[in-house]
Amino acid sequence: MAKRVLTTESGAPVADNQNSATAGVGGPILLQDQHLLEKLARFNRERIPERVVHARGSGAYGYFEVTDDVTGFTRADFLSEVGKRTETFIRFSTVADSLGGADAVRDPRGFALKFYTDEGNYDLVGNNTPVFFIKDPIKFPDFIHSQKRDPFTGKQEPDNVWDFWAHAPEATHQITWLMGDRGIPASYRHMNGYGSHTYQWTNAAGEAFFVKYHFKTNQGVRSLSADQASELVGKDANSHQTDLLQAIERGVNPSWTLHVQVMPAADAADYRFNPFDLTKVWPHSDYPLQRVGRLVLDRNPDNVFAEVEQAAFSPNNFVPGIGPSPDKMLQGRLFAYADAHRYRLGVNHTHLPVNAPRNAVVDNYGRDGVHATRNGSRHDKNYEPNSYAGPAQTDAALAAPLAIHGWTGTHEAPAHSKDDDFFQAGELFRLMSEDEKGRLVANIAGGLSQVTRDDVIEKNLAHFHAADADYGKRVEEAVRALRED
Repeated sequence: MAKRVLTTESGAPVADNQNSATAGVGGPILLQDQHLLEKLARFNRERIPERVVHARGSGAYGYFEVTDDVTGFTRADFLSEVGKRTETFIRFSTVADSLGGADAVRDPRGFALKFYTDEGNYDLVGNNTPVFFIKDPIKFPDFIHSQKRDPFTGKQEPDNVWDFWAHAPEATHQITWLMGDRGIPASYRHMNGYGSHTYQWTNAAGEAFFVKYHFKTNQGVRSLSADQASELVGKDANSHQTDLLQAIERGVNPSWTLHVQVMPAADAADYRFNPFDLTKVWPHSDYPLQRVGRLVLDRNPDNVFAEVEQAAFSPNNFVPGIGPSPDKMLQGRLFAYADAHRYRLGVNHTHLPVNAPRNAVVDNYGRDGVHATRNGSRHDKNYEPNSYAGPAQTDAALAAPLAIHGWTGTHEAPAHSKDDDFFQAGELFRLMSEDEKGRLVANIAGGLSQVTRDDVIEKNLAHFHAADADYGKRVEEAVRALRED
């Protein structure tokens, strides 16, 4: 077999890749050594800005197969018939730490899924928890700043974490999830995934429904205790990446069953709490899970940088039959996710193979910018409308319109009859076994006891007392005992 020839970026053969060109034997390096300069300059530019959140991630390709008829709820083509398969790419991630962080840490996990449908890419951006810490995107930068490394100490600070939570009572439900037994998944394969937000489905008759996505792991939920996680991090900081990679390479293809909760749009206005509040779940007794299909992961990326680090997901990538809801956090993310990728990867990040549609033709008037690969020919115009048979609008909305009313302004979320920040956190606590409650309390107290300000501790304790009297009493006693040691 012919030997492959090493070349420069311009395609010229490289004569010597071991020795730089110098002025005589042992002399200084020459500026004319194009291969050396190109190699060093390229090396200096190998990294792109890491994600501010969800920096540490792993990914895999697979497919989604419809197993149940949901055409009564949505006209999305990739969900149009039982047995239909759609290629997918998923990215799992931790949230708070940097690209060099460990996998087995107490942190929510990102569960971002790209469907390469015949009608364009559909991105579903969620987490492994059905709720989140806040309900309004204007608080998101502040929340993340409180969880990231402190500007002075350069490390995560309990004072910052719990001080923000002390002023965000709506976080109590998610804190109870995070500090409970499912706060550290054993692997990406052994956790559920959720769309978390409320989305809209629209059927062929134009009827609108609000939905929540639940991906239930078929491997079973497995989690780690704090001690188990610490031991695993010491052995393999990349434990979740290792597990996912090796499982798929062995042919042990992980899978999830997708269920949805479906709420008729007319129910939303009079539901007992705000159904678009990301800090709350819909009880299954109100809206039972309905099976949709299964997600299977069966292929590892060939290049982590090209296909995982450069993967870009945005919840505003909808397809006909699926659209947004008034969920304020979702509304903020419709802008923020895509804009983050324009910053990290450039305005043409959708041209990259992992992000480009696989089964739909892209035909629009976007031109130029860094790394543009679809600029058209001499016959293509870059404006619309035109008289040259360019692409034109369909006049068919992707989803049903959302009714709006009232005055513009910075309003608080509308109050429903049973809205509060603590009830569901208390319900979650009361569902736990005694052993689970003990571990939850120990996990919370371990962090809260490190806070240096008494007022911050008291504010957080008040939230747990409001959720459940026994919950608050146990946390308060555990914090006191740790601080007295």
